Amino acid sequence: MHAGGDTMETIHVKESTIIRPAQETPRHSLRLSDLDLLMPASHIPSVYFYRRPNYPCNFFEGGLLKEALSKVLVPFYPLAGRLGKDENGRIEIKCNEEGVLFIEAETSCVTDDFGDFESSLKLVQLVPPVDRTKDAYFHPLIMAQVTHFKCGGVSLGLMMHHMPMDGTTAYHFINSWAEMARGIPISVPPIFDRTILDVGVPTSPSFHHIEYDPPPSMNTPTQNPQAISTAILKLSLDQMSILKEKSKGDHGSTVKHTRFEIVAAHI
Repeated sequence: MHAGGDTMETIHVKESTIIRPAQETPRHSLRLSDLDLLMPASHIPSVYFYRRPNYPCNFFEGGLLKEALSKVLVPFYPLAGRLGKDENGRIEIKCNEEGVLFIEAETSCVTDDFGDFESSLKLVQLVPPVDRTKDAYFHPLIMAQVTHFKCGGVSLGLMMHHMPMDGTTAYHFINSWAEMARGIPISVPPIFDRTILDVGVPTSPSFHHIEYDPPPSMNTPTQNPQAISTAILKLSLDQMSILKEKSKGDHGSTVKHTRFEIVAAHI
């Protein structure tokens, strides 16, 4: 295929493999939060381009990336699992070490063929394909494709499931993977403690929430025992200026109050 338009030269897949955690990890089910369940039950694609550096030693070397990926899946072990359902049909993560997909490919294209990297069919070929005919619980939560270009540049295409990973989580994982590849410890270890999301059973508020109180009854006596008086207070600009100065207090507060706030406080 020609590199112009929405197509590119054929991509040759050199290797496709499943990467599992480098050591044994806990096997259990990890429930998703209510916010997680609001996310689309699909993989979100992203592509990152890297030009060949002046000193390309170990630049996106496949063996190094796979080893680092295997190591980073130890602290991020739930992401090496699969989605499943509990006895009530609620979606959760089955932490079973089934691993993530890693693809290494090459193409005769150069990175400049992508112009300003606008979304097109070219970019689709740089991320791992998802077989929509298979059950959603079959696919790895993370699928990565490293594509080497003729110019020496590289693209990293990722398909990451949106339910267990939002944008912040995705970047956290990518940065941690990069740190492992550089041989340095993870700067921000992940936390999968779901007890911090727990509520009381049954739910027991720790204080009174007035925002949930029912509105006051409109069924009030027509004859109010107290007389109601009305008044119109006229304030000149000079009087408003005096009130504004008073609102600053003795210490010359820089907090600016509205006219309504100043008049209401004065009354």
